[in-house]
Amino acid sequence: MPEVRLFATCLVEEFYPSVIESAALVLERLKLKVRPLRSAFCCAQAPFNEGLRDEAVDLARRFLKSCEPGTPVVIPSGSCTSMVKIFYSDLLADDPALAKKAAAMRPWLFEFSQFLVNVLKVKYVGARFDRTAVYHPACHLTRELRVVDEPRLLLGAVQNLRMVDFRNPEECCGFGGAFSVKLPHISAAMVEDKIVRIKESGATAVIANDCGCLMQIGGALHRQGLQVETFHLAEVLAAR
Repeated sequence: MPEVRLFATCLVEEFYPSVIESAALVLERLKLKVRPLRSAFCCAQAPFNEGLRDEAVDLARRFLKSCEPGTPVVIPSGSCTSMVKIFYSDLLADDPALAKKAAAMRPWLFEFSQFLVNVLKVKYVGARFDRTAVYHPACHLTRELRVVDEPRLLLGAVQNLRMVDFRNPEECCGFGGAFSVKLPHISAAMVEDKIVRIKESGATAVIANDCGCLMQIGGALHRQGLQVETFHLAEVLAAR
């Protein structure tokens, strides 16, 4: 049975454990042996973005130690996948051994929807989800990884799921990690714009591939008392 490693990410482990459970379930239903990266916790994006390079290198070392070229690593986050696949080359430039390992791992690192569609060549996974929903394309997923069509192809094959469009879906939700903490007024204004457009769509669910976006959008929906729920793509694909 082919094996994949599944990297939960710190945000998923701490706040959205159902996402990693759903991702594992989808992969197992596709006859894959799924093993978690238990010794890896964070991709190092947060300290890297804050200029804390020593701390970021320590986390990157921990991540790279937990995986080996030859076995795919699937990550349910465009943001974290972008960090390990693209930005490790910058972070580890002064450590040749780690930089070499990062380069060797790069072809084996995949965002969840990217792995399903481009590697497994799968679009239909037997999911059923009785909702009217919009899809929010996360920034790193689309801008850094260029993963645009894959999530939509998967969602288009989900039974009973009615996908609707909304204005300017590609605009940032305002999370941006520490950005939402350092510049809360700008962050809040950005997500409010997003909520207005979601309300216009008539959707009862928002689907995304990144839990940071789901946290930002879900928090704004909750504060307004709106009956719209947020779901990670893996949760939708695992539903029956």
